[in-house]
Amino acid sequence: MRTFNYYHTVGFEETNVVGNVYYVNHLRWQGRCREMFLRENAPDILRQITDEALVLATVRVSCEYFSELMAFDELTIRMSLKTMLQNRVAFEFEYIRTNYGNNELIARGDQEIACMARNGTTTDPILIPETLKQALAPYANHGQLG
Repeated sequence: MRTFNYYHTVGFEETNVVGNVYYVNHLRWQGRCREMFLRENAPDILRQITDEALVLATVRVSCEYFSELMAFDELTIRMSLKTMLQNRVAFEFEYIRTNYGNNELIARGDQEIACMARNGTTTDPILIPETLKQALAPYANHGQLG
């Protein structure tokens, strides 16, 4: 299975008073991973978002935690495509701690986005743009692609 990998080193600002990573940061990293994927694989989609023609609205997000992270832990966040149907794209994420050459699964998450177009003051569902479909197709791990 091919994954898009985002590499991250935890900073103090991502930890809480106890010293471990505050849970909401895992969700931020999913968004960051998705953004870096678009930057590297579908820059025209970023232009459409910047021009305010396209909206990629996050409609569902989750994360299951297995182990705590601390400041200066090194991570690889692996993103793969779960499904792509009509105007919805679902991703899966694995958070791997890579300190000292180890590969430890820390958390697993998923996220679903809806493709929308701005129309004045409203947004309307649209089909997944073809360039986004093409960029995502190599990262499919299972599920339905449409």
